Order: sequence, then C-alpha cells, then structure tokens
Amino acid sequence: MEFRKTVRMAKAQPAVLEANGLEVTITNPDKVMFSHAGHTKLDIARYYLAVAEGALRGAGDRPNVLVRYPNGVGGEFFYQKRAPDSRPPWLEVVTISFPSGRTAAEIVPRDAAALAWMANLGCLELHPHPVRADDLDHPDELRVDLDPGPGVAWEDVRRVALVAREALEEHGLRGWPKTSGSRGMHINVRIERRWTFDQVRRAALALARDVERRAPALATSAWWKEERHGVFIDYNQNAKDRTVASAWSVRPTPDARVSMPLDWDEVADCDPTAFTLITAPKRFAERGDAAAGIDQFAGSLDKLLELSAAQEAAGLGDAPWPPHYEKKPGEPPRVMPSRKKGARSGKPQGETQEKSGAQTGARTGGRRQSKYPLITVAKAKDKEEALAGLERWKARHPEAAKRLEVDDVLVDPMRGRYTTWTRIRVNLRHVPEGERPAEEPPDPDYDPWEGWEPGGRSNLYPPSYRNAGKSRGPSKD
Repeated sequence: MEFRKTVRMAKAQPAVLEANGLEVTITNPDKVMFSHAGHTKLDIARYYLAVAEGALRGAGDRPNVLVRYPNGVGGEFFYQKRAPDSRPPWLEVVTISFPSGRTAAEIVPRDAAALAWMANLGCLELHPHPVRADDLDHPDELRVDLDPGPGVAWEDVRRVALVAREALEEHGLRGWPKTSGSRGMHINVRIERRWTFDQVRRAALALARDVERRAPALATSAWWKEERHGVFIDYNQNAKDRTVASAWSVRPTPDARVSMPLDWDEVADCDPTAFTLITAPKRFAERGDAAAGIDQFAGSLDKLLELSAAQEAAGLGDAPWPPHYEKKPGEPPRVMPSRKKGARSGKPQGETQEKSGAQTGARTGGRRQSKYPLITVAKAKDKEEALAGLERWKARHPEAAKRLEVDDVLVDPMRGRYTTWTRIRVNLRHVPEGERPAEEPPDPDYDPWEGWEPGGRSNLYPPSYRNAGKSRGPSKD
C-alpha cells in the first residue's frame, strides 16, 4: 500500500484595516462571499469603508440586527439580534425589547470601523431599526416599502414610487427614494420623534391606502396575498421589531447589488442592476449620497394621522398585523378571506365543477385563492436543493415548463425561527388553463419548524451557532 505525504495548505493571514484611528481585523479575508462575481469578505469590508458616510446615514446611531452569511451568498444565513459577547470594547450596543417581551443588546454602529467589524462577521446587509439609540420608543423614520407581486414590471414599481411621492408631499412630508437592491423600491421619510411605533404604522397604513386610491390599477394595500395585485405597499414594515435593508447595503444577489439612494429625477429611468458593489463606490466618490440632506427634513405625521381618522370614519379601520404580534384592538380577524367562515374550501364562490388548485388559482385543503395560478414546487433548507427540486418538476411536466417565462419562477428566501430556507413557486399564467399541472406535494418538502420547542434562548440561533451570543473567541467566518 502506498502512502502519500499530506500537504497542509497555509491558512490565509488575517487582513488589518484602519478606520477612525482603529484597527479592524478581517479573518479569512479571501473567503469568497459571492461565487458568481468573485467578491471576498475583504472586498465587502473595503466597500463599507468607501461608502461609510452614506451607509451610516441610514444605519448609524441605530440598533442593528446582524444578518450573517457565514458561507456566502447561496449558503445558509441567519438573523442574530444579540451582539456577540466577544466584541471590541469600542463597539456600542443598546438593549431593546421586542413584542414577545424578550430583550437583546444590539449593535449600534457609529463609525466606519463598526461597519468593517460587521463585515468580518459575514454581514452583507445593514438592517437598522427606525429608531435612534437614545430613544427606542419613538421612531424618526417612516418607511414606505414597495413590494412588487409576481410578474409585476419594474416600470410599475417606479410609477407607484412617484405616486407615493405626490401623496407624501400633499401631507407635508418629503420622501427619499432608493432601490431595494432586489425587485422593489423603498422611500424613507424622516419624521419628528413624537409618535409611537403603533402611530407610525397607522400613518403608513393611511398613506398606503391613499396611494392605492390614486393608482388602483397599480398599487395595493391588501395584506393577504390572495387579495393583492400590482405593487404591495407594506405598511407593516413600520411595526416594532421590523427592519429593512438600509441605504448602501449590499444585497445577496449574484451580482452583489446595492440598495442605492436616488434623486427623484432618477426614479423614472433608473435601472437597479446598475448599482453594485463595484459601481456604487465610484458613484459615491463622484456624486456623494443622494440622501445627504435627509436629516434636515424631519416632518410631522399630523396630516397622515388626520387622514387615518377620516378613513376610519369612512369604515376603513385597522388592517391585519403580522402573525406573531399581539392582537390589537379593532384589528380585523387574522385569517385569509378564503378561509373565513362561509367561504368555500379550495374553489371560488359559485364553482360547481371540481378543479385543481393550479386551474383555479387556489391551493388545496381550503387554503388561499390567489389571483395568479401559483403552485409551490419545492421547499428546502438550501437553495441548491430547492433548485434541484424545480428541475425535477420541469422534467415531470415538460410541456408546462416550456411555457414558463423568467419571472414565472419565484425563488423566495423565507425567514424561519432563526435561519432562512428557500421556497420555489411557479406561476402557470402562461400555461393554458386546461394544461396546467395539478399542485403536488413540494419536492423536497422542508419543514423549518420541525424539532422546534417553544421557549429557550437557544432557539434564536441555528444549531451550529447556538453559542453565537456567548464569548467564544474571535469569529471564524
């Protein structure tokens, strides 16, 4: 038997970056975080140093949730609310409370060094709360999240953004637009710190309904997906404990896209794919931050809250909250309209002939009735497994697969208890109704809640990161 000598590969030496007179060590700096574009962890840290002024305008002085990609884009990632105990002494934290009653000390970045430190943990995105660290009960930002539904064109997102601008200005507020870095857009609105989270959310709901009134064919404020069309204005992003990717955040897309602040005259013609980890620093160096003046325009919610009161007097009360929030007075039932008492199970009202979920747009088992004929084909812990399941579905239904267009395949990262998983849905709108495959059990059919038990701090982290909030030495990411 022949034995060969084992040759050990030299471990990559850490890189040390300087920022604000501080040294930040980047461990494993050559780790590839974007396999398609080839960007490394060191590239991400250097990116945030290059755009720090703009990034801190959106995320600085605020508690931030850490969104960690230990294995890069395409691998498992998770949300970490508690700051690691093994952090440098110059890094600030603040303790916030959640609707569940729990508390956590979250990172408060105040300088470029903090951003580089977060990048070393494998954080791509910045996810700040809409409050300042010195007042955690009164938001200083209302967030307008424009979320396009399946098959909605980018042009429609831009048109809704311009309608939202008009509505904001008529109510005495100035909006600052940015691309989300994905398919949508965000509009940030600085506000005076005089209102509670519930009041800010109520103002955002009034605004969403007003935009829908102005552009009913393009926009919707309907919470239930089965009732939506066009661009959904997600008012619940203003509920306490909700965060969104802030300006200049790197997003987990193959091309390392960036959430880019825009001037309003850019919105009508902007292309979100033009803003990436490579192009954004050049834009920042040449043009600065389009949202540079945002802190000078803190507005009042009085007019939007007056609009909310008028809507309520006309019969439009509160709208549904996310499922894990405490039931609110006056909130409508948290049940999909198709599942309310008296609604038919699995088929539209008046339907006499039994049809499959894909044919009617409804899911089997009395679940939702969607405007689009959407079916779920895969649910997996890893994106690669879900994509393999999609290919198996295509092999079983080749005629339907040939009719699918690019935006008919929806690959959704889903947020579980402490990590994410991938769901893939197929929109059969381009398949003739009589030729649409019936919905099958997803392949694979991953259950993100399997093995979960209520209570316990360990449930906040995936098994391999159960000690993420404990002192365990330098990060190995």
